[in-house]
Amino acid sequence: MTSRLPYNPRVVSAPGDPALAAEIERFVGAGPAVGEWFLKLEGLGLAEADELRGASIRHGGGLLPNLRGEERADAILRIPADCVPAFLDAIEPTLAGPAKAIRETFDAWLRETFSLRCGGESLELGRRTLVMGIVNVTPDSFSDGGQFADPAVAIEHGRRLAAEGADILDIGGESTRPGAEPVDAETECRRVLPVIEALAREFQVPISIDTAKAAVARRAFDAGARILNDVTALRGDPEMARFAAEAGAPVVLMHMQGTPRTMQKDPHYDDLMGEIVGYLRQSMARAVEAGVAEDQLIVDPGIGFGKTLDHNLEIIRRLPELRSLGRPILLGTSRKKFIGTILDAAVDERLLGTAATVAFGIARGAHIVRVHDVAAMRQVARMTDALAGRQWTVGSGQ
Repeated sequence: MTSRLPYNPRVVSAPGDPALAAEIERFVGAGPAVGEWFLKLEGLGLAEADELRGASIRHGGGLLPNLRGEERADAILRIPADCVPAFLDAIEPTLAGPAKAIRETFDAWLRETFSLRCGGESLELGRRTLVMGIVNVTPDSFSDGGQFADPAVAIEHGRRLAAEGADILDIGGESTRPGAEPVDAETECRRVLPVIEALAREFQVPISIDTAKAAVARRAFDAGARILNDVTALRGDPEMARFAAEAGAPVVLMHMQGTPRTMQKDPHYDDLMGEIVGYLRQSMARAVEAGVAEDQLIVDPGIGFGKTLDHNLEIIRRLPELRSLGRPILLGTSRKKFIGTILDAAVDERLLGTAATVAFGIARGAHIVRVHDVAAMRQVARMTDALAGRQWTVGSGQ
């Protein structure tokens, strides 16, 4: 249960070039994993850190401590990949807590495929990248200027995205752009329910409701939604975790610093990935305590939600650290401001910039990409999956 682990453990660097490992296996028939693990632990007792350091050195590794005060330390642990089992066996009798955290974090990081229950069917993640198509039924969306605010127009847009091959349709009725004002539940329902009802009748594509309100989520599921996507990670509404537990559906937990109204007012982090991983780990624990099955959770680092341009780039580069949570990763970069800033491009000119972030994100471990341009990004996902050695389907192009 990685959601309850102390020390906020996460893998910051993992062994090996897979091409080199494959060549060694072809050359000699078998061999040890190539390289070393680097894992960060927070809040170790000084005696724990000292004992971990000695044990790691005896197994060909090391430990870099950073004192947090007179009693605690954060540390980066280095262990050769082929020494991990012996190292863990050696520390378990006297360092049961750190040993458990390290072992479970390695196991979580190594997990590649997931099967989530979704409306009586399975949502399979990890074999190939899933493409989530965005349907904003709002008058003030940053990305499409409210052009789908009319439910009838939004329904047609959803049909088009489904025809283009969307694996999931994500429907939202409240803008979460920076500075956005909240709307009441009734307004949100009036926007999204006709769209969900129409698309759920016509397509088998699972529908995700993008909301932070339990009342909206409940009515959306009654209308045909099968996935909950909550930008507040079940923290915005005290009833949301209870509903998520009752629904038994896949739940996307997203990291956000602040609220949509405040999140871009000078966001700051002392430890960007440590704080994101810690926030998501706490959110997972809260969900599990409320009765949500941990194997139904998906995590999202929240690109653009309380982050600067440099934060967004760093998160995408360091996306593999989220694998330490042992849950599938959703990445939403589509048309966002940081792309426009780098390319000096208007919202409707960010297709290629989005494609670059989608391809890089998939290569760094994303399982789902949330996008506006489904047809184009489906091709990007298929090609990147093929390059990464994931499953891909043969298209009709020559």
